[in-house]
Amino acid sequence: MEPVGRQAEFSMHTSRRSAPLLAGALAAVAAVGIAQAAPASGLAAPSACRPANHLAKIAPDRAESGHLHFRVTLTAPKGYAPCRLAGSPTDVAFANHGTPLGITTGRYGDQNAVVTFGPGHPVHFDIRVPHQDHGTPADEASFTLGAPGGAIPGTSVAEGPFEVAAGTLIGPVRPGA
Repeated sequence: MEPVGRQAEFSMHTSRRSAPLLAGALAAVAAVGIAQAAPASGLAAPSACRPANHLAKIAPDRAESGHLHFRVTLTAPKGYAPCRLAGSPTDVAFANHGTPLGITTGRYGDQNAVVTFGPGHPVHFDIRVPHQDHGTPADEASFTLGAPGGAIPGTSVAEGPFEVAAGTLIGPVRPGA
């Protein structure tokens, strides 16, 4: 049933007034949604030191009299903020094909040296394994990075073929790949 008389005039008048207001409100809501989806240029990028924000790989390094060395290199993709790391990683654990190896580690080197890590500024640390007839094969190391103020929350993971043995030591984080 169509409105008639004054009621029809009121409905048309209301809809003519409401249409621009409704369109404006919808445009404002859409603009707010777009603004929230796009990062504001004034916001800080997430830290490269957080475990989810960097990559870590293990590769053989130079052998030394009495020791094998494996280098763990950390890199950060573009879009992450540089951060500061210090000392040797802690809570280090090794695994081979997902099976924990139960080898405990110690630390060596300067635990107070601070390095900057982030996109374009890779860092590395050393896994120093006493040279024996043969070590235990491993393909994964998990660890907690340290900063000048303490441990960085979360566990980082590096992968690559290497070996470990009783007496394995972890060196401090150093600049470069």
